[in-house]
Amino acid sequence: MPEDDLGLITDAIREAGKLALGYVGSAARRWDKPDNAGPVTEADIAVNNLLVQVLRQARPAYGWLSEESEDSRERLGRESVFIIDPIDGTRSFAEGSNSWAHSIAVARGGVVTAAAIYLPARDKLFTAAKGSGAHLNGIPISATCATDPDSAAVLATRAALDPCKWSRGVPRFRREHRPSLAYRLGLVAQGRFDAMLTFRPSWEWDIAAGALIVAEAGGTCSDATGQVLEFNRPMPCFEGVVAAGAGMHAALLAALAPRHGTAA
Repeated sequence: MPEDDLGLITDAIREAGKLALGYVGSAARRWDKPDNAGPVTEADIAVNNLLVQVLRQARPAYGWLSEESEDSRERLGRESVFIIDPIDGTRSFAEGSNSWAHSIAVARGGVVTAAAIYLPARDKLFTAAKGSGAHLNGIPISATCATDPDSAAVLATRAALDPCKWSRGVPRFRREHRPSLAYRLGLVAQGRFDAMLTFRPSWEWDIAAGALIVAEAGGTCSDATGQVLEFNRPMPCFEGVVAAGAGMHAALLAALAPRHGTAA
C-alpha cells in the first residue's frame, strides 16, 4: 500500500475502543433512528466523531462512508474510501454485553485493502492488509478447511433455517449467533466457526473489514447469491452475506435455493 493504512486504522480503532469503554452501555443515552433503521447511542456518535477527526485529518483525499454519518455521493469520485461502523452490535452494547465491535476498512477502487475489527470489551483485534494475511492480536489466523455443511458450525440467525432457502433441505449444521456481523466474520477468519451466513440486506460498513479478513485468512466472502463483493457503491448494501473457507463456501452456495445461491 502506498501509505500505512493498516497502521493508521489500527491506532484509530484502539482509540475508539478506549472512548467507547468510557460509556456504560446500559446507561448510555439511546434513541431510535428514523425509518426503523435501528437504535443508536451517544457512544456511537462519539466514536464516529473521533474517527472523523483522526482518519480524515490523516487522509484528507479519502472518501467517507459510515453508518453514523450522512452519506454523500462525493465519495463515489474518490479512489480510496474509509468504510466505518463506529459500533457494530449497538443493541448488544446498549444491553451491557461485550460482543459489540468497531469496524474500519479502507477500499481502493472498490477492493478492500486494509481492515480492522476490534472488540474492546474482549481486547480482540482482527486485522488484515491485502496480500499480507489475517491476524488476531498479532497472531496469524486461518479459516477452516471443512467442506460438509451437515457437520459444520455456522453463525446464523434462526431465519437461515427456513426450508424455502435451501434446495435440498436445511443442512444439519450446528447453529450459533453473535450480534455483531463484523465479529461473526472475524470468528470465521479465526477458524472458530466454519461459516457465517445471513440473507438479510447487509450494509458495506458491517462487512467491508470482515470480508478482507476472511479472504486473507484463506476463506471466501460473497453476497448470498455468490456474487463478488465490490465496495463504495452508490447503494452500499448487499443481498446477504456468505463467508467460509473456500470449500465450505462453495458447498453452502450449492445447497442454497436458486434465488439465494448460484446452483441454478
